[in-house]
Amino acid sequence: MRLLLWGLGVLVLAIGAFWLWVVWPSGGERSERRGPNGAPEAPTVAEIAPPLVAAPALCVGREAGAPGAAAANAASLSTLAWAPFGKPEIGWEIYALRIAAELGTSCAAGSDGFAAALARWQAANRLPRTGVMDAATFAAMLPRWHLSRPFVRLNRDGICPGAPAEDALAMARPEEGHGGKTIQLRPAALEAYRWMAAEARAAGVLHRPEALRIYSGFRAPDADAQRCARDRNCQGLTRTICSAHRTGLAVDLFIDTAPGFGPDSSADANRLAMARSPLYRWMVWNAGRFGFVNYVYEPWHWEWTGEPLLPGTPIASLSQDGAERLTEPAEGSTARTPDAASGARSRR
Repeated sequence: MRLLLWGLGVLVLAIGAFWLWVVWPSGGERSERRGPNGAPEAPTVAEIAPPLVAAPALCVGREAGAPGAAAANAASLSTLAWAPFGKPEIGWEIYALRIAAELGTSCAAGSDGFAAALARWQAANRLPRTGVMDAATFAAMLPRWHLSRPFVRLNRDGICPGAPAEDALAMARPEEGHGGKTIQLRPAALEAYRWMAAEARAAGVLHRPEALRIYSGFRAPDADAQRCARDRNCQGLTRTICSAHRTGLAVDLFIDTAPGFGPDSSADANRLAMARSPLYRWMVWNAGRFGFVNYVYEPWHWEWTGEPLLPGTPIASLSQDGAERLTEPAEGSTARTPDAASGARSRR
């Protein structure tokens, strides 16, 4: 009898434990909350789905880098004199987010964690393991970023992709365009943009009414060629006789602006304002989930990679009118300098 009672007791305890495990709210589940009137409250976005931002929430890799590396990075972030795209620049903060994404770290650029992550990347890429950001390290990263763009890979082979027929393009809604512009894209690219914009809105990173609106989509090759001939600067840093916009897969997006600048100004102060914006941070870590890649010199320029480029023609066969190899002047100067670093493959 005693054994029977003992067995029944164990069974009751087991049933009770199972009931608690199944029914009782655990730490990983949301217990029902009720408002002041007693009605159940709706779950928060964070409870329905994981955060949309893919970057680690906290700095990981906190181990120290090489002695003095963090201090050197913190100083050079705003003082490094270099020309990463062929024109003089001061500091590398504009590119710090993209560099951090390359390293797979969310640590601040002047931290030990960033220096340690950078040192590991340098060693893996056969560079001196200094943990210090410099022009040589950036030059090793840059081709990887360029070649993530199918447009650039085709350009590298001397080919300019074809343009879709305009009747095969989809029209963006008026509220998706910036400044009243008519925007056309290949249909699947437009749908991918809409998906990305909806998630950016849900993530709370659209802090301005214009944020993420499109101000340039498909551009007809003939119209671009006419602009090249008019402006006499289409083999430079920001313009080319073979533009990614001819594909119907490239978009220029309103990211942010510094006071007194437009959304497509490549002035360093304007690009820095974009690089510091929550929207750009979100884009760097998330746009790839929707198939978009960035031309890193221009925070606003993104290309969709979800479908193949159309068959093209040799770049050499295009009109060369206006294709002088020039770049933008350094800020505060009216002189133009040779485009020594970007080449046709890096432009948009």
